[in-house]
Amino acid sequence: MMWRWPFLLLLLLLRHWAFGKPSPDAGPHGQDRVHHGTPLSEAPHDDAHGNFQYDHEAFLGRDVAKEFDKLSPEESQARLGRIVDRMDLAGDSDGWVSLAELRAWIAHTQQRHIRDSVSAAWHTYDTDRDGRVGWEELRNATYGHYEPGEEFHDVEDAETYKKMLARDERRFRVADQDGDSMATREELTAFLHPEEFPHMRDIVVAETLEDLDKNKDGYVQVEEYIADLYSEEPGEEEPAWVQTERQQFREFRDLNKDGRLDGSEVGYWVLPPSQDQPLVEANHLLHESDTDKVSLGYYCLHAGGSGNRERNGKRPRDRSGETDGGRGLEESNRAEEEP
Repeated sequence: MMWRWPFLLLLLLLRHWAFGKPSPDAGPHGQDRVHHGTPLSEAPHDDAHGNFQYDHEAFLGRDVAKEFDKLSPEESQARLGRIVDRMDLAGDSDGWVSLAELRAWIAHTQQRHIRDSVSAAWHTYDTDRDGRVGWEELRNATYGHYEPGEEFHDVEDAETYKKMLARDERRFRVADQDGDSMATREELTAFLHPEEFPHMRDIVVAETLEDLDKNKDGYVQVEEYIADLYSEEPGEEEPAWVQTERQQFREFRDLNKDGRLDGSEVGYWVLPPSQDQPLVEANHLLHESDTDKVSLGYYCLHAGGSGNRERNGKRPRDRSGETDGGRGLEESNRAEEEP
């Protein structure tokens, strides 16, 4: 099923309903080792009570959503029109918004913070500005320049730093899929955000085991699991939440009930199967946009949607001769800073 450009009305309404309701700050959750999928928004998904901040941020991204909150209705309408144009350009360019195109856009927005962090790291690590990040560049930028055999001779805890360096190099080698010791942007992303890449799953599991497996038997015992969460003070009674964690370990982490976690169980714990959040949200938005066809039609005529009519005194470009399935989100969003 496909939806016409009046889908813009829903987006404009979401912007209006969410105005002035900043989402709560999203912060790291302590030493939480579980890598959930990147949330579309930290706001509650509570359309039933008139809180549309979640949908607003899922579609625009949190930072861009804040920018929209400062725009006039006319400005936000124009920018939403450009976004929807780009969504279709990145798909089949047929003048309609499909479920697949909306899902791809939301997924692209969901990963924006990762792209931003990689861009910042790229500037730091690509010291010779050749468009690739070599292992030596990354190592020197992170740990400093050392002659072979003299690594960390000038720091107090040299052994710890040596272990960190070895661990980073191992991860880099796994991320470097072509084995040339030079990371492309995609490979650097895998190095910095391994939880996002299936081929990095084993390295995430291995690093978790190394952190928790204190007796080096290749497993995570329940006491090792608890020690990662809680440091007992002498004479202190174990808190109720720690007892709950023990129960969680027995009932949900230890899948084969042998009293410990092996590599596969650690993987299921720290990288659990996740729901396709962009697809769920895309279905939700398109369902909502199709519930009021009268209002949507009115918006198409009066509120600045795209489609096959004139907009801002200009006719839409002729798509009749185009057969290419679109340029892809990365290319169509070169100007992402101005949606």
